Amino acid sequence: MTSDPSSLLSHRVATLHGMDISLGLSLLCLGGGLMVVLLIALVAALRSGARRQAQTHVDAARREADAQARLAELLRSQSEMQGRIAAMTDVFSNRQSEFNRAINQRLDGMAQRIGTSLSEQTKSTHDNLRHLQERLAVIDAAQNNIQSLARDVVGLQAILSNKQTRGAFGQSRMETIVADGLPMGAYEFQATLSNSSRPDCTIRMPNGSPPLVIDAKFPLEAWNAIRDAETPEEKKLASQQFRRDIEVHIKDISDKYLLRGETQDMAFLFVPSESVFAEIHENFEGVVQKAHKLRVVIVSPSLLMLSIQVIQAVLKDQRMREQAHLIQGEVVQLMEDLSRLDDRTRKLQSHFLAAQKDVEMILTSTDKLNRRGAKIEALEFEAAPDKEREAGDAPPKGVESRTGLLKLRVVDDD
Repeated sequence: MTSDPSSLLSHRVATLHGMDISLGLSLLCLGGGLMVVLLIALVAALRSGARRQAQTHVDAARREADAQARLAELLRSQSEMQGRIAAMTDVFSNRQSEFNRAINQRLDGMAQRIGTSLSEQTKSTHDNLRHLQERLAVIDAAQNNIQSLARDVVGLQAILSNKQTRGAFGQSRMETIVADGLPMGAYEFQATLSNSSRPDCTIRMPNGSPPLVIDAKFPLEAWNAIRDAETPEEKKLASQQFRRDIEVHIKDISDKYLLRGETQDMAFLFVPSESVFAEIHENFEGVVQKAHKLRVVIVSPSLLMLSIQVIQAVLKDQRMREQAHLIQGEVVQLMEDLSRLDDRTRKLQSHFLAAQKDVEMILTSTDKLNRRGAKIEALEFEAAPDKEREAGDAPPKGVESRTGLLKLRVVDDD
C-alpha cells in the first residue's frame, strides 16, 4: 500500500448520489464548515460585547439619573426642612408673643382689681374717720351747750316763777339734753306704758334691757315759798311743805314708772336748776335718802348730761361690738379673698413654670433642628482621583457620572 499523500487525498471515501467523495474533498468541506462556525462564533462574540457595552452604558446612565434624582430629592428635602424650620420658628415666636401678651393682660387686670379694692377700702376707712370726727364735733358742741347752760342759770328763776312755764322749761331742757346726747331711736318722749302712764322720756338701754324713765315735773312751788319766806316760821312751814310735795312726787314716780320687766328698777327725777339741786342735797338729806330707797335718783342738768354721756358710751360700745362682728366678718372674707388670690397666684406661677419648661423644650427641639439643618448644609461632594480608577481597584460606593465618582460625606458636629 502506497503512502503518497496525493493518492491518499484522492482516495475515495464515500459515494453520494453516484458522486465519488475523496478524502481531500471531505477535509476541504470540513475546513470550510469550521471556518463558517468560527465566523459565526466571532460575530456572536462581537454582538455580545457590543450588547454588554451598550448595557454598561445604559446602567451607567441609569445610575447617573438615579444619583441626580437622589441629589435633587436631598436638595428638595433640605429646602422643605428649612421652610418647615422657618415656619416653626415663626409659629413659636407668635405663640410666645401671644402667651406673653395674655400673661401681661392678666397681670394688668389683677393689678387693677387689687388697686380698685385697696382704693375702695381706703375710701371706706376715710368715710369712717370722717363720721367719727363728726360725732366728736357733736360731743364738743354738747360740751359747749353745757357751758352755755351754766351761764343761763341766772335767768332760770324768772322762768321757774310760772308753774306752766316751769314745767315746759324743765321738759324742754331735758329733751334738749337727751336729744343732743343720744342718737335718734335711742329715746322716746311721752311714751305710754302698760299701766297707761306716760313718762316724760324713756331711754332705750342696750342688750335688750328695759328702758330708763326720766321725769321732768319737779315741784318748785314750795321751793319758791322757801325762797320768798321772810321769817323763820314761814321758812320752816315752807320747808315742810316742800318736803311733803317732793316725797309725794317721788312716791308717784316709784309707783307709776318702776314696772318690773318693763322699765329699769331705777328712775331719774330731773331738776332743771343746779342751785335747787345743790340746796336739796345740802338741806334735805332725808328726801334724798328716801328717793334712793324708792330707787329714784334726783339729777341736775349736769348730772343728766353726764348720765346721758355714759349711756351714749354704752350704746356706742354696743354698736362698736355689733360693728366689730361685721368688721370681723369682713376681715374673714378679706382673708378668704386673699387666700383665693394666693392660690390663684400660685396656680398662675405653676402655669408660668410649666410654660417656661415647654418653651425650654421647644428651644431644645429648635436647637436640634438647627444642628440637623447645619449637618445637611455641611454635605460635601468630592471627585474620586483618576489614579484609583486607573489602578483597577474596587470601585468605591458612589454614583458614577461624566465628571467622576460622587462621594457624599456627612460632617457630624457632635
